[in-house]
Amino acid sequence: MKLSQFKYHLPQEQIALHPTDERDEARLMVLNRKTQTIEHKVFKEIIDYFDEGDMFVTNNTKVFPSLLFGEKEKTGAKIRVFLLRELDEESRLWDVLVDPARKIRIGNKLYFGDDDSLVAEVIDNTTSRGRTLRFLFDGDHDAFKLKLREMGLTPLPEDLQRLRDIVPEDEANYQTIYAKEEGAVAAPAAGFHFSRNLLKRMELKGIDFTEITLHAGLGNFREIDVEDLTKHKTESESMIITEESAKRINDARDNGGKIVVVGTTTMKALESSVYTNGHVKVYQGWTNKFIFPPHDFTIGDALVTNFHPSESPMLMMVAAFGGYEFVMEAYKQAVAEKYRFLTYGDAMLII
Repeated sequence: MKLSQFKYHLPQEQIALHPTDERDEARLMVLNRKTQTIEHKVFKEIIDYFDEGDMFVTNNTKVFPSLLFGEKEKTGAKIRVFLLRELDEESRLWDVLVDPARKIRIGNKLYFGDDDSLVAEVIDNTTSRGRTLRFLFDGDHDAFKLKLREMGLTPLPEDLQRLRDIVPEDEANYQTIYAKEEGAVAAPAAGFHFSRNLLKRMELKGIDFTEITLHAGLGNFREIDVEDLTKHKTESESMIITEESAKRINDARDNGGKIVVVGTTTMKALESSVYTNGHVKVYQGWTNKFIFPPHDFTIGDALVTNFHPSESPMLMMVAAFGGYEFVMEAYKQAVAEKYRFLTYGDAMLII
């Protein structure tokens, strides 16, 4: 399929700037692949579609406050630094994105904080915007990470940052309530809609939950620059499927339970480590899997997701799972019905 086949028009006023007051009060569009019908619900009604023995698989990644604002030495130019991944703990090496990139060259030093208590030196150019920084910091690694957390801001997607400022509430809102494994720079937003009350109600009904970890990167939000999707290369992301989680998923499947995948990051992880018989494999490593139609899914009877940007990898995966024509028609309906889109927007359930 071609990139242009995943283009749709999203009115700016339908981009959700803030989450709903209650996580589980977002709207829920339900797509039934068998009947090719669409229902309009509230997210907390998701419980009505599943029964005892069904298994929800979530991504427990936790977003790191990875957005820093600093100044370039001598000139004082304001520089935005997005921490992508730690390359070496001992030498404080990090892959980052810098903006504006044209002002930053190898050998430049960047100063952070009102008291310049954190300094970084540019030691390598990796891409047009990417750099490798060595942070100069007196103290052990725990103290260094604490300093980054103190100075860092919540890394909202750039589309959202263009429309509003980052506010203190984003620190809690831009996480799932079950986030625990720190390492993502992009949140698994499909999980935002689960409240503690809803999880308890699902537990009482006998619906099970288990977790995997995939630390989502910025590649999910970068524009795809090739029309032929077979030529698109994705960035690798770190993932873990533990022995316990794999067993629980496999047991639920063997016992006739539905496997409900929460989010495209979770689906990517599961499809990256699965046997042909539909059993999930234990795995710790990296994945650069890119899923677009047509794709035969080995795991997953249902998918919980948000409404994604035009021409995005997430939309392509959703279309592969739900059926291209059906999903693109659902997006037209979502625009017409004034659903809220993107990170803090409404949800979709495909069964």
